[in-house]
Amino acid sequence: MKVKPQARPMARDKPQERQNAGSYLALLDDGDLCVPGYTRLSDNPEIQTACLRIAELIGSMTIYLMRSTPDGDERVKNELSRVLDITPERHMNRSQWLIANVMNMLLYGHGNAICVPHTYQGFLQSMEPITAERVSLVPDGISMRDYWVQIDGVPRSPDNLMHFVYNPDPHYLWKGQGVTVTLKDIAKNLKQAQKTENAFMASEWKPSIIVKVDALTDEFSSPEGRQKLLDSYVKPSSPGQPWLIPAEQFEVEQIRPLSLADIAIKDTVEMDKKTVAAVVGVPAFLLGVGDFKRDEYNNFVQTKIRAIAQTIQQEMTRCLITSPDFYIQLNYYSLLDYDLAGLSRLLLDGADRGFVNGDEWRDRMHMAPAGLKEYKVLENYIPYDQSGNQAKLTGGDGSGS
Repeated sequence: MKVKPQARPMARDKPQERQNAGSYLALLDDGDLCVPGYTRLSDNPEIQTACLRIAELIGSMTIYLMRSTPDGDERVKNELSRVLDITPERHMNRSQWLIANVMNMLLYGHGNAICVPHTYQGFLQSMEPITAERVSLVPDGISMRDYWVQIDGVPRSPDNLMHFVYNPDPHYLWKGQGVTVTLKDIAKNLKQAQKTENAFMASEWKPSIIVKVDALTDEFSSPEGRQKLLDSYVKPSSPGQPWLIPAEQFEVEQIRPLSLADIAIKDTVEMDKKTVAAVVGVPAFLLGVGDFKRDEYNNFVQTKIRAIAQTIQQEMTRCLITSPDFYIQLNYYSLLDYDLAGLSRLLLDGADRGFVNGDEWRDRMHMAPAGLKEYKVLENYIPYDQSGNQAKLTGGDGSGS
């Protein structure tokens, strides 16, 4: 399978200056909320975790090379399919390659991931993902439809590159904007909550014991006297010994010190994590909030994961495939959560109707083939045009004679 050869970059009068501002969104120094300098959203644990969960799931999807035939679409296995699914890049496997591109789409590249195909004599050799800081997207003059991709300051035509876009910009529709703008305020809240929790846990002002003392006691009138009372009656001579105090002068109460629950840190963090999950599009339990729900997870795969996978497979098909009969597909069905018993029943129902053979059932049950290639069907499943030839209607053997 030949692929579209890589064209030379179009000449320009003068390459424009590299602009990396679009690659990252920084939280500027804001007092206690940020360390000196800036903090990227990619450094926020919750946001990074949510995006990484999406990237890891897409990275586990098999990349199929498909061919359209008069009898339906079928999977093709050849050298091109091996490059796509096994060795997309010299030092990366398919999972690493997909994770790198998806993380650029969602986070690092501010909605844009650029990948350069390398060919030899018209055959695809590798697909090099470009790190976000090396890329700038520059509009071509006054036109809002055309643009250039600058890689290390060198302008390239997007026709010869794979440009994966997430959340298109409302003004430049060819440019992604990611999820970073929406998550900026939430990242501030999470960072503030983390700093508050660290400061609270490091403080030493929280007493767990209160001792009521007779105010007329002479020793209570000065700091030295109070310390003398503590040393005499409260501080034991050796660990484990009980306290011995005068009953008429002292009353000891144990109190519950102020906790993170009292200042609503836990509730605030959970609410912000749920907001991060909703904005990024992942179930909240992937960020440690709530319990796992199979239906919610499967809906996440069928909507969010599938949508990003379609963006990737369509861009790969546009850039790499020249034949109208071939296209690239990512298998998202492998991510759906099935219990083994339910999957077995589903396949057995298909086997009764001749849709699944024994070896196909064994393959999904992770068993070796056993030569069960024959498709079988129950006797009452017959073609529609032969429905009048059933034995119970003809009174014979069903031959219709």
